[in-house]
Amino acid sequence: MKIVMFTDAYWPRVNGVTVSVDSFSRALMRAGHKVVIICSFYPESQTVESMSTPHMDKRVGEFDPTVIRVPSFPIPISKEDRVAKFHKWFWVSRQINAFAPDIVHINSEFVIGEFGFYYARLHGVPAVYTFHTLWEDYASNYIPFVPHFALRFTARRIIKNMAKRSEAVIAPSSQILDVLKKYKVKTPTYLLPTGIDPEFFSHGREEVDAFRRTLEGKFPTLAGKRILLFAGRVGKEKNLSFLINIMPGILSKVSNAALLIAGNGPDLPLFEEEARELGVADHCVFTGYLDRKDLALVYSMAEVFVFPSLTETQGLVTIEAMLSGTPVVAIGAMGTITVMGGDNGGFMVRDDPAVFTARVLDLLTDRSLYERKVAEAKVHAKDWTIGTMRERLEGIYGETIARAKANPRRSLPPKLASLI
Repeated sequence: MKIVMFTDAYWPRVNGVTVSVDSFSRALMRAGHKVVIICSFYPESQTVESMSTPHMDKRVGEFDPTVIRVPSFPIPISKEDRVAKFHKWFWVSRQINAFAPDIVHINSEFVIGEFGFYYARLHGVPAVYTFHTLWEDYASNYIPFVPHFALRFTARRIIKNMAKRSEAVIAPSSQILDVLKKYKVKTPTYLLPTGIDPEFFSHGREEVDAFRRTLEGKFPTLAGKRILLFAGRVGKEKNLSFLINIMPGILSKVSNAALLIAGNGPDLPLFEEEARELGVADHCVFTGYLDRKDLALVYSMAEVFVFPSLTETQGLVTIEAMLSGTPVVAIGAMGTITVMGGDNGGFMVRDDPAVFTARVLDLLTDRSLYERKVAEAKVHAKDWTIGTMRERLEGIYGETIARAKANPRRSLPPKLASLI
């Protein structure tokens, strides 16, 4: 099967969409399929000279997908994100024509997503859309000056329109699936969380210790500390103030604890200042951006993974931590409920600082409980591996292609398609 995945977010941009697209594309290639990824250009990914010209990344490994990067421009409301330039569509479409896909998989509501729908419409190729982000809740973090009701209305209209143009819609969590039902989406929908590659998070003790020494050289305050780890985008929507504010209570019982926040984002200076104001700056380390390979080692360094996000659609980082043998304490909301399903591999708690703090301290002070949760985490994470999810995605693709052949949508006239 030949698959084209369309996404505005891809490496070096770190988020759940990037991980989903990358994980599924590599797993599909290992299973014998061919995959091309169409994504926005990020300055960190190539030389500045190539910013204005669409190009392909060099493939390094056998299972590296072909990546076509489209020139893009930054978004004023989000320094980390970029939007592709629409007039580059003609070059991109010619590359896709040469590939001749059986199906397109759209992972974006922005320009690259429109590329996917437009190509599917032109050539009569079935389109699958994954609804990754609950924009009703997220949009206000990016556009706070617009009334919330207006953002919610606009977000709903956009998602309904994406679903209407698709042959199948994928929800990465049961909460997202419920939202699609609330929107009364008539397109066939499927629940499919993103799987994680367990080999990527399997590291020997010597490798982990060596990396810890390197990290302690860069951040000396980590030396001798018992690490509580958060990994992800450093933004207000991740509820990081919650973690910083519970640190005094944790330190009153475990004085050598440290909160390690691995990731970058627009609100990093804000949280650094908050840590200073609370007097816990010496116990809060902000690494900034980390390469994914280094991040996998950081998971293994930590004693507890702490995750306070209330808006996470998938909660993949909790599974990554568990695969690394690190138990989790997380607030039970959105995608976290789907992947943890209760106190599996740690503790899933309500949005209460006292309860969250108590569960963290339980893991730090009760060795028997800790070892039990480590073993439990490794077992629970196995149900979320990429191999299992890839088989389910293959099934969705197969059903979608069969359904499209039985009930073809009207495509644009062949003469018009041939001009593109």
